[in-house]
Amino acid sequence: MKPIFRIFSLTPETEAALLEQAANLLTVGFREHWPGSWADHESAMEEVREMVDPERICRAAVDEAGEVIGWIGGIPEYDGMVWELHPLVVRPDWQGRGIGRALVADFEDQVRGKGGITIMLGSDDVDGMTTLSGVDLFPDPWVHIARIRNLKGHPFEFYQKLGYTITGVVPDANGLGKPDILMAKRVGRETTS
Repeated sequence: MKPIFRIFSLTPETEAALLEQAANLLTVGFREHWPGSWADHESAMEEVREMVDPERICRAAVDEAGEVIGWIGGIPEYDGMVWELHPLVVRPDWQGRGIGRALVADFEDQVRGKGGITIMLGSDDVDGMTTLSGVDLFPDPWVHIARIRNLKGHPFEFYQKLGYTITGVVPDANGLGKPDILMAKRVGRETTS
Protein backbone atom coordinates (compact mmCIF):
# COMPACT_ATOMS: atom_id res chain seq x y z
CA MET A 1 0.00 0.00 0.00
CA LYS A 2 1.35 3.39 -1.02
CA PRO A 3 1.81 5.75 1.96
CA ILE A 4 -0.50 8.76 2.12
CA PHE A 5 1.18 12.08 2.80
CA ARG A 6 1.15 15.63 1.56
CA ILE A 7 3.95 18.13 0.94
CA PHE A 8 3.70 21.83 1.75
CA SER A 9 5.93 24.81 2.54
CA LEU A 10 7.22 25.48 6.02
CA THR A 11 7.25 29.23 6.72
CA PRO A 12 7.87 31.44 9.75
CA GLU A 13 4.07 31.41 10.23
CA THR A 14 3.83 27.59 10.29
CA GLU A 15 2.41 26.13 13.47
CA ALA A 16 5.17 25.93 16.09
CA ALA A 17 4.53 22.23 16.76
CA LEU A 18 5.33 21.37 13.12
CA LEU A 19 8.56 23.39 13.24
CA GLU A 20 9.49 21.55 16.45
CA GLN A 21 8.84 18.21 14.72
CA ALA A 22 11.08 19.28 11.82
CA ALA A 23 13.86 20.13 14.29
CA ASN A 24 13.42 16.81 16.10
CA LEU A 25 13.79 15.00 12.77
CA LEU A 26 17.20 16.60 12.27
CA THR A 27 18.51 15.35 15.60
CA VAL A 28 17.05 11.85 15.09
CA GLY A 29 17.74 11.51 11.37
CA PHE A 30 21.39 12.51 11.49
CA ARG A 31 22.31 10.93 14.83
CA GLU A 32 23.68 7.59 13.57
CA HIS A 33 25.99 8.58 10.71
CA TRP A 34 26.46 12.31 11.26
CA PRO A 35 26.46 12.68 15.05
CA GLY A 36 28.00 16.16 15.04
CA SER A 37 25.12 17.57 12.99
CA TRP A 38 22.32 19.08 15.04
CA ALA A 39 23.29 17.12 18.13
CA ASP A 40 20.91 19.12 20.32
CA HIS A 41 17.42 20.53 19.93
CA GLU A 42 18.49 24.18 19.98
CA SER A 43 20.93 23.81 17.07
CA ALA A 44 18.25 21.93 15.13
CA MET A 45 15.67 24.65 15.83
CA GLU A 46 18.16 27.28 14.68
CA GLU A 47 18.55 25.37 11.39
CA VAL A 48 14.77 25.22 10.94
CA ARG A 49 14.44 28.97 11.68
CA GLU A 50 17.12 29.69 9.05
CA MET A 51 15.51 27.43 6.47
CA VAL A 52 12.00 28.96 6.70
CA ASP A 53 13.39 32.30 5.50
CA PRO A 54 11.25 33.45 2.53
CA GLU A 55 14.34 33.58 0.28
CA ARG A 56 14.86 29.85 0.78
CA ILE A 57 12.84 26.73 0.02
CA CYS A 58 11.60 24.65 2.95
CA ARG A 59 9.11 21.85 2.25
CA ALA A 60 7.71 19.22 4.61
CA ALA A 61 5.92 15.92 4.14
CA VAL A 62 3.22 15.15 6.70
CA ASP A 63 1.29 11.94 7.20
CA GLU A 64 -2.48 11.56 7.59
CA ALA A 65 -2.22 12.43 11.29
CA GLY A 66 -0.48 15.71 10.46
CA GLU A 67 2.93 14.58 11.76
CA VAL A 68 6.08 15.70 9.95
CA ILE A 69 7.66 12.59 8.42
CA GLY A 70 10.32 14.35 6.35
CA TRP A 71 11.49 17.70 5.11
CA ILE A 72 13.84 19.28 2.61
CA GLY A 73 15.47 22.67 2.34
CA GLY A 74 17.17 24.74 -0.31
CA ILE A 75 19.48 27.73 -0.35
CA PRO A 76 19.84 29.96 -3.44
CA GLU A 77 23.34 30.42 -4.85
CA TYR A 78 24.71 32.13 -7.97
CA ASP A 79 21.82 34.62 -8.17
CA GLY A 80 19.29 31.78 -7.97
CA MET A 81 20.67 29.84 -10.94
CA VAL A 82 21.92 27.15 -8.55
CA TRP A 83 20.21 25.90 -5.40
CA GLU A 84 21.92 23.96 -2.65
CA LEU A 85 19.77 21.06 -1.43
CA HIS A 86 20.21 21.26 2.34
CA PRO A 87 19.05 19.39 4.35
CA LEU A 88 16.98 16.33 3.48
CA VAL A 89 15.74 14.16 6.31
CA VAL A 90 13.08 11.44 6.57
CA ARG A 91 11.87 9.95 9.82
CA PRO A 92 13.62 6.56 10.20
CA ASP A 93 10.37 4.58 10.40
CA TRP A 94 9.25 6.13 7.08
CA GLN A 95 12.49 5.59 5.17
CA GLY A 96 12.37 3.39 2.09
CA ARG A 97 8.73 4.28 1.38
CA GLY A 98 9.22 7.01 -1.25
CA ILE A 99 9.12 10.03 1.05
CA GLY A 100 12.67 11.19 0.26
CA ARG A 101 12.15 10.63 -3.47
CA ALA A 102 8.90 12.65 -3.37
CA LEU A 103 10.53 15.48 -1.40
CA VAL A 104 13.41 15.69 -3.88
CA ALA A 105 11.02 15.70 -6.87
CA ASP A 106 8.94 18.43 -5.22
CA PHE A 107 12.11 20.41 -4.44
CA GLU A 108 13.21 20.15 -8.07
CA ASP A 109 9.80 21.54 -9.14
CA GLN A 110 10.17 24.41 -6.66
CA VAL A 111 13.66 25.24 -7.99
CA ARG A 112 12.43 25.17 -11.61
CA GLY A 113 9.56 27.44 -10.61
CA LYS A 114 12.05 29.97 -9.28
CA GLY A 115 14.08 29.86 -12.50
CA GLY A 116 16.86 27.68 -11.09
CA ILE A 117 18.94 25.61 -13.46
CA THR A 118 21.06 23.40 -11.23
CA ILE A 119 20.75 21.77 -7.82
CA MET A 120 23.90 20.92 -5.89
CA LEU A 121 24.44 19.13 -2.62
CA GLY A 122 27.18 17.86 -0.36
CA SER A 123 26.93 14.45 1.28
CA ASP A 124 29.50 13.96 4.01
CA ASP A 125 31.26 10.68 4.73
CA VAL A 126 32.46 10.89 8.30
CA ASP A 127 32.37 7.24 9.35
CA GLY A 128 33.67 5.08 6.52
CA MET A 129 30.47 4.67 4.55
CA THR A 130 32.29 4.87 1.19
CA THR A 131 35.72 4.07 -0.20
CA LEU A 132 36.46 7.83 -0.20
CA SER A 133 36.62 7.82 3.59
CA GLY A 134 39.74 7.03 5.55
CA VAL A 135 42.11 7.56 2.62
CA ASP A 136 44.25 10.43 1.40
CA LEU A 137 42.39 11.69 -1.67
CA PHE A 138 45.31 13.87 -2.73
CA PRO A 139 46.98 14.33 -5.17
CA ASP A 140 44.27 13.02 -7.54
CA PRO A 141 40.76 12.91 -6.07
CA TRP A 142 39.24 11.92 -9.44
CA VAL A 143 40.98 8.54 -9.38
CA HIS A 144 39.22 7.81 -6.08
CA ILE A 145 35.89 9.23 -7.27
CA ALA A 146 35.97 7.02 -10.37
CA ARG A 147 36.34 3.96 -8.11
CA ILE A 148 33.87 4.96 -5.38
CA ARG A 149 31.98 2.12 -3.69
CA ASN A 150 29.23 2.30 -1.15
CA LEU A 151 30.21 0.31 1.94
CA LYS A 152 27.45 1.12 4.45
CA GLY A 153 24.40 2.62 2.77
CA HIS A 154 25.76 6.11 2.09
CA PRO A 155 23.09 8.32 0.48
CA PHE A 156 25.15 9.17 -2.64
CA GLU A 157 23.54 6.18 -4.41
CA PHE A 158 20.05 7.42 -3.51
CA TYR A 159 20.85 10.70 -5.24
CA GLN A 160 22.40 8.92 -8.24
CA LYS A 161 19.13 7.01 -8.73
CA LEU A 162 17.41 10.41 -8.91
CA GLY A 163 19.77 11.65 -11.63
CA TYR A 164 22.43 13.42 -9.54
CA THR A 165 26.08 13.13 -10.57
CA ILE A 166 29.19 13.26 -8.43
CA THR A 167 30.85 16.50 -9.49
CA GLY A 168 33.71 16.49 -7.01
CA VAL A 169 34.83 15.93 -3.47
CA VAL A 170 36.16 18.11 -0.69
CA PRO A 171 38.92 16.02 0.87
CA ASP A 172 39.19 16.25 4.66
CA ALA A 173 36.11 18.52 4.89
CA ASN A 174 35.19 16.98 8.25
CA GLY A 175 38.71 16.04 9.40
CA LEU A 176 41.46 13.90 7.94
CA GLY A 177 39.98 11.17 5.73
CA LYS A 178 36.43 12.49 6.14
CA PRO A 179 35.36 14.01 2.81
CA ASP A 180 32.28 15.77 1.55
CA ILE A 181 30.98 14.21 -1.69
CA LEU A 182 29.66 16.91 -4.03
CA MET A 183 26.77 16.13 -6.38
CA ALA A 184 24.61 18.09 -8.81
CA LYS A 185 21.77 17.81 -11.30
CA ARG A 186 20.44 20.12 -14.01
CA VAL A 187 16.71 20.65 -13.47
CA GLY A 188 15.95 23.68 -15.63
CA ARG A 189 17.23 25.66 -18.48
CA GLU A 190 18.01 29.30 -18.90
CA THR A 191 15.72 31.12 -21.26
CA THR A 192 17.07 33.74 -23.61
CA SER A 193 15.19 36.91 -24.30
